[in-house]
Amino acid sequence: MYRASPDQEVDKTVMIAISERAQHHFRKLLDQQGIDGLGIRLRVTAPGTLAADCELEFCEAQELTGSEWTIECPGFALHVEGESATWLEGASIDYEPDRTGGQLNIRAPKLKGDMPDLEAGMITRVHYVLEAEINPKLAAHGGQVTLLEVDAGGVVLLRFGGGCHGCRMVDQTLKQGVEKILRERIPEISAVHDATDHASGSNPYYRKHKGKSALT
Repeated sequence: MYRASPDQEVDKTVMIAISERAQHHFRKLLDQQGIDGLGIRLRVTAPGTLAADCELEFCEAQELTGSEWTIECPGFALHVEGESATWLEGASIDYEPDRTGGQLNIRAPKLKGDMPDLEAGMITRVHYVLEAEINPKLAAHGGQVTLLEVDAGGVVLLRFGGGCHGCRMVDQTLKQGVEKILRERIPEISAVHDATDHASGSNPYYRKHKGKSALT
């Protein structure tokens, strides 16, 4: 259930999908605090830029300003800062189990603004897609990818790091995830290659052959 402050009109763009796993995680965290009526506030920092991010914090009723959009979940309320709401259109929150217990992931396609146009050049557009769309997904597995170069023929050269460095599933992540997304967003790309020395990876996410791509 969504509830706006009295001076706000109902706007469906603020709807956020919160998975059952995420709701359970939030309830567990709130129970640990032992404060009646404690909720969670969500805000966006540096919206519309590549530095944009989401921040979550505990919040009591007296700390609310009245401009928040409130999402009523079983056992708790999530308060979305009013100015952040438009940047969270189509957002989703999930809690994904991992080797250390789990990680909360917020995916918000509008968070970093719109992709640069053709006049910005291919390097700028590739960098935007990596930072705005691909790296947030790889981060769930402790990985990241950086752009090394784009040659005159439209070949993109990348380097994987973190949990993707030395990962057994990096080829699948590259072909079925990274390359697929890049070529869908930027059709001028002719190929995407991995220039990482994976033999030197010290903390790969998947050490054995079993596993799945970080983007599928």
